[in-house]
Amino acid sequence: MRTLRPMRRHPAPLTLTAALLLPLALSSCAFGAYFPPTTPLERQISGVYEGVGIGPTGRVPYRLTLGLVERDARTSGSLVNLESRRVYAGSGTFKRLADGTELTLKLYENGTHRANLHLVRHDTGSTVTLDGHLRTVLLGREALGYTLQLRPIPPAQP
Repeated sequence: MRTLRPMRRHPAPLTLTAALLLPLALSSCAFGAYFPPTTPLERQISGVYEGVGIGPTGRVPYRLTLGLVERDARTSGSLVNLESRRVYAGSGTFKRLADGTELTLKLYENGTHRANLHLVRHDTGSTVTLDGHLRTVLLGREALGYTLQLRPIPPAQP
């Protein structure tokens, strides 16, 4: 009488399958590399803006460096209080509006949530402005509010 031995599996079919699927997996990762680096909206909004905030402590000069990723509907940047030299880094979202673009960022200083920034970009004729408000955050609640008006700073020419 003949006994049946269990079949021994060879690693070759698994290795062969992995080898055949590897180029397919790697090629799918490269599709993102063919998107253009910036869209017209990203070029239009990303940049450096300066202006003033008016609030309980008076007039405060600010500089905002802003970057936008349209594909993810995300924005990020840094806000510098030019008077105290404090720097706040932030990220948030944006929405297109009929007459501009709405930007909302949460600002952090040393990893602590310090302020909320809400701006609307208006492009009227040849004048571009970011108008909105900055609300400081103390103990997890919005406290002091500043009205902001920022204008784009043209890039330096070499």
